[in-house]
Amino acid sequence: MTQIAISAARSQLGDLVRRAAHRRETIALTDHGHVAALLISPHVIEDLEDALALAEYQRKKAEGTLEPGIPHEEVGRMLGLRK
Repeated sequence: MTQIAISAARSQLGDLVRRAAHRRETIALTDHGHVAALLISPHVIEDLEDALALAEYQRKKAEGTLEPGIPHEEVGRMLGLRK
């Protein structure tokens, strides 16, 4: 993870955002040497959310607390993919 002081980041913000977005690089913005915020690609966040949802599903399944879902065929009909 790249760290850069907020004061230095001001003049490089466009480049830093592009690095985070296109290279999936996490940029830590520091304030007086402490990480104050992170620039993270939305794709990384989506991947983390997907991993969390899968982990929660697996936990519920293992605990036996998984609620009934919507059958695959019904989802297809709801999305207009099936009749």
